[in-house]
Amino acid sequence: MTSSKKPDKYYAILEGAMKVFAENGFHKSQVSRIAKEAGVADGTIYLYFKKKEDILTSLFQEKLGELVEKFNRAVDESSSAKDALRKICEIHFSELENNIHMAYLTQIELRQSDLELRKEIGLALKRYIILIENILEKGKLDGSFRPDLDVKLVRLLIFGGMDEVVTSWLISGQKYSLTAQVGPTLDFFMHGIEK
Repeated sequence: MTSSKKPDKYYAILEGAMKVFAENGFHKSQVSRIAKEAGVADGTIYLYFKKKEDILTSLFQEKLGELVEKFNRAVDESSSAKDALRKICEIHFSELENNIHMAYLTQIELRQSDLELRKEIGLALKRYIILIENILEKGKLDGSFRPDLDVKLVRLLIFGGMDEVVTSWLISGQKYSLTAQVGPTLDFFMHGIEK
């Protein structure tokens, strides 16, 4: 969902960049190719972004922001902490399975970025990690999760587990359904955290 505060060209550039970065890699991508994919003049990009790294950071912040909004809505509608984790996993897997360019960008390209860029992206990811932490705390409070659960560690293990399932799916050439992995992934998590 696009914000009315930013013009359509801004979002066209981000969408074009996502495709170009996914297909060519961030470092090999040229701004002129992004402009062409976005249907804008090369100079137009510099009206919105100072450099290519800014495009990547903005792209990740926008897409992750949209995803976190979906997560929050799903968690609000959840009947339990376990149900909330299932919904998080379903959304995480289905969104990336349905947007292969975003999957390549998040799973492959971001890991090859420089340290400063990874730090900025880490700040955007923090909202997602905190959301998982809140679900774990809720499960501890309602008695469905183990009371001795180290939520700071387990939130990272859950995120990291989902992240690795997506990366393995990409590396395999998407030979199987990513969303079909929700059940087994959640079962694995639950064996470690349920009371």
